[in-house]
Formats: sequence, C-alpha cells, structure tokens
Amino acid sequence: MRIVVFALIALAVVALLVLVHRWLWIRLVRDTTAPGGLPRRIGTTSSIALPLLSVAALTAGRAGAPFPLQQAVAWPGFLWLAVLLYLTLTMLVAEPIRALLLRRLAHQVPSEVADPPSGARQDGTTTTTTVAAPVTPATPSADELTRRRFVARTLGGAAAAVAVGTVANGAYGAHGVLRGPGVRRVQVPLAKLPRAAHGFRIAVVSDVHLGPILGRAHTQRIVDTVNRTQPDLIAIVGDLVDGNVHDLGPAAEPLRGLTARHGAFFVTGNHEYFSGAQQWVDHVRELGLTPLENARRPLPYFDLAGVNDIAGENEGHGPDFGAALGDRDRARTAVLLAHQPVVIHDAVKHGVDLQLSGHTHGGQLWPGNYLAELANPTVAGLERYGDTQLYVSRGAGAWGPPVRVGAPSDITVVELASYQA
Repeated sequence: MRIVVFALIALAVVALLVLVHRWLWIRLVRDTTAPGGLPRRIGTTSSIALPLLSVAALTAGRAGAPFPLQQAVAWPGFLWLAVLLYLTLTMLVAEPIRALLLRRLAHQVPSEVADPPSGARQDGTTTTTTVAAPVTPATPSADELTRRRFVARTLGGAAAAVAVGTVANGAYGAHGVLRGPGVRRVQVPLAKLPRAAHGFRIAVVSDVHLGPILGRAHTQRIVDTVNRTQPDLIAIVGDLVDGNVHDLGPAAEPLRGLTARHGAFFVTGNHEYFSGAQQWVDHVRELGLTPLENARRPLPYFDLAGVNDIAGENEGHGPDFGAALGDRDRARTAVLLAHQPVVIHDAVKHGVDLQLSGHTHGGQLWPGNYLAELANPTVAGLERYGDTQLYVSRGAGAWGPPVRVGAPSDITVVELASYQA
C-alpha cells in the first residue's frame, strides 16, 4: 500500500513539474524569442534539462547512484528547484500585469483610412461613402509582435532577477547556508530545576543534512561554532545525514571535536531511517556521541531522555516514551530530545518539562513556513503546552536546495533557568 501511495505522489509531483515548466517555457521562451533562433533553442533545451536534473537530484540517493554522481546532479538540480519556486511565484504576480499591458497594446491598433466625405456630383445626384470600422488583423503586425515581445522580455527579465537574487541572497539564500549557522540564545525557566543548575547551557543542533552538497567543511563550521559557545551539554536532535556511512563518514568525522562538560547526545530523525538508522547510531557512538534510543540518562540536576523518530515505526524502532520516561522520578526535571515536534502531546502525558526538537527547518523557503504550520504544532521557537515547554530549532543545515529564505539556520544555546535563583 505504501508503495502505491508513494507512486501516486511521485506521479503527481512529476505532472506538476511538467505543467509548471511548460507554462514557464511559454512565458519566458516562446513569448520572448523568435522561432528557430539560437535563444529559442537554448531556452527550450534548458526547460527540458533543468527539470530532469532536479528529478535526478531528488532520486539519485534513493536509487543508490554512486556518490560522485549524486554530487554532480545535486548542485544544479537542487538550486534550480529553489529558483523555480521564486520564478513561478514572481511570474504569477506578473501575469495580471502582462494581461493589462497586452490589452492596452491591442487598443492601439490603427483604424483603416476612411474615404472622403459624401458630396454632390455635377449631375445633381449625391454620393455617400461608408466609413469602414477598424479591422483587427488576423495575425499580429510586426510592430505589434515587437511590442508584445518587449513586454514579455521586460516582465520575464524582472522575474528572473528577483528569483536568482532571492536564492543567492547573502543573508538568507545559498550563501547564508554555506557560511554556516548563526547562534541563537534562549532562556527557559523550569519550575523543578534546582538552583544549582541555573544557567545550565544546552547547545541544540538539528537538521544538519550532510549529503552531496553539505559535507565535511560544513560539519567543521558547526563544531567550531558549538565549541565557541562553551555549552554544558550538546544535543543533536536528528536529521544529521542524507546518505550512508560509507559515503558520508568522512563528512561526519569533525564531530569527534565536539566538547561539553556533560557530553554530546544524539537521537535519530526521519532522514536517518531513509539512510539506515542503525549504521549511524553505531557510527556516532564511535565519534564520541551518546545515542539515546528510547533511553534516559540521569544527570546531576535533571533527567535527559531521548526517543527514536516516528519514522522508525516502519522498522519496528519507533518512539517508546514508556521505555524512556516511564519509571523516572517525576520530582526531577526532565528534558526530552525528540526530532519531530508532533510528539509533544506524548511528552506532556509523561510529565516532560522541556522538549527539544527540529525537523521543520522553520519552513526553510518562504512561504514554506505556512505549509509547515499545517503539519507541526510549533514551527520555530519556544511555546508552552500545559506544563511542558517545546523549543523547535530551525536547523543548522538545509535539505534539498542549500537555500534558506525567511528562516535562517541556527544553533541554539538553551539556557535553563531555575525559579529558585
């Protein structure tokens, strides 16, 4: 059944890509270029090659393609998906403007020249002349075609500039992702936290997404940033990788350099299960991280627990809140690491004081935040659910296009605060 659903979704996505690219070809290639010319041929070729590269980028890893091939198609394929999003949105905005301008052009077609007015003949009879109504040519004149093409080129050029500029934006776009995440600091008061733990700092890292684009250099930037914050504990809350250990082991190697007084901990995300979760659980343990697989670690001031991601349910290794939290002393503060925010209601039932999550990327590409709100109780930031607080990180990397718009990447330092301090 899952295979059938996946196939239907894949067909719908492909059909949508075809329709969108067909429309963009009409507006940006056919309407702006002369038939048979080199620009028309280049535009037509690109409108076929770019979506094929995007499909290849999306499927190469799942299909088991060699890693160098994945890298070769990932950059152009994923970047085009980001450009495509903003090119489509901008062209939709431009569509009514185009219609208005073309309507005004249509009203500027000149009328036929009328015959002289009626007059009297020498024989005394009167002649009458009927003035012909303006006639719109069956095919546009060369002048009209030139004006239409000018409108199409102006709007298309503006849309392309907006799309490319948005994707390449130094603050949020591709450059913003590749230069590494910034640091965000959040203070979270907890009622049961002892005074001795006031100011305890947890560095929260989520959604790194090491893969064909983000590799070892990106990991090193994250490690350096985390270590500069001098945290007491490091929590990596899932979606560390998009691939297997054989291909991405070298990219994850800098994680050995993470340093914190109470150690670094890891829980799985849904993307670990796409890649083979157990191999990564074993590998991060070799790198010096402590996996929390539906488990709890008592710390001097509070209990730290972690649950597997819900994607593990398909393999019989989903979240087990009873195993992680069932027999603990509820007089102690409990901090839970769980990749997806949607498990917050289970956390509330088990008396968790603070849940740390990721998964949403904060929407990653505006207006994706509105879609993320439909599937997640909290998209980014700190919110309260009963006696439980939920903090959701926007993530330290990016999935698919290495681009963020309206949702900058971050590493969050959560500082616990005691009511008794």
